[in-house]
Amino acid sequence: MTNLREMVEILRSAGEFTRLRLLALLAEGELSVKDLTEILDQSQPRVSRHLRLLTESGLITRHAEGAWAFFRLSDELESAALVEHILGRLNLEDELLVADRERLAAVRRDHQARAATFFAKVAKDWDRLRTLHAPDEAVEAAIQAMLKDKFFKTFLDLGTGTGRMLELLADQYKKGVGLDASREMISVARTKFDKAGLKNVQVRLADISDLTEYRDSADFVMLHQVLHHFDDPGIALRNAQLALKQGGAIMVVDFMPHKLEFLREEQAHRRLGLSHVQMQAWARSAQLEVMQAQEIPHPGPDDGLTVCIWHLTDKEKN
Repeated sequence: MTNLREMVEILRSAGEFTRLRLLALLAEGELSVKDLTEILDQSQPRVSRHLRLLTESGLITRHAEGAWAFFRLSDELESAALVEHILGRLNLEDELLVADRERLAAVRRDHQARAATFFAKVAKDWDRLRTLHAPDEAVEAAIQAMLKDKFFKTFLDLGTGTGRMLELLADQYKKGVGLDASREMISVARTKFDKAGLKNVQVRLADISDLTEYRDSADFVMLHQVLHHFDDPGIALRNAQLALKQGGAIMVVDFMPHKLEFLREEQAHRRLGLSHVQMQAWARSAQLEVMQAQEIPHPGPDDGLTVCIWHLTDKEKN
């Protein structure tokens, strides 16, 4: 429980014209300082000062990505309940709040246009790769079947790319966090989730080889088409294991061994597929156990890529 002095400071932080507008905007989803400065039509130092006060009060949280900073409403239950109560007392049809939401919509349209431009640049190679492997629809159906009736408090998607796995499993977790090293991919994912209205999802620019910040944080970890980019996939799997809570599970989706050498140069593949023997060895090294494996073959020529789904659980944490 919050003591009297702390509550007074929290209420002082929230009880200011611009800061109430910021809380109302962040209720619509995660936004950057640049976004908020544009929407509020105020200077960056002024907006940053208001954000700092709200962060110090615990009402919002800050996440840095290089020179950028993103903000969202706090996930902490007491703070979230207080913000919900405060915003619930506001008239959301207030002229200024309506104008803020209209400018937010304009900012998001700009994000969507940039995402479309990015995809236009990579679409040719992207589509070519998709024709080489088992259909996405078949793979995704198999993932959903394997996770049928499962619900996770926290889902950590490593190498999330455009956030497809977070989108696919949106009804099966309370909180989703996607990590990726590509700022462009993260931007596309954020735009997608904003458009879909998914407010229980966060995406972060991060190096998934260092998950110190996420240790023991997730009930479920996904590595979807990620491990073939590592010289040593076993290290990435051990890092993923560290992020698991007790009783958690990991799903790996990747290619079976193949001979398409051009993927090394054109798509930065470091490993030409992963075998069951290799997966068993990497799992043992990470104190994991392979509980289930399902192959989804390419329906076309013999040189098509077979996708495999491995479902692993933690020996030490179960």
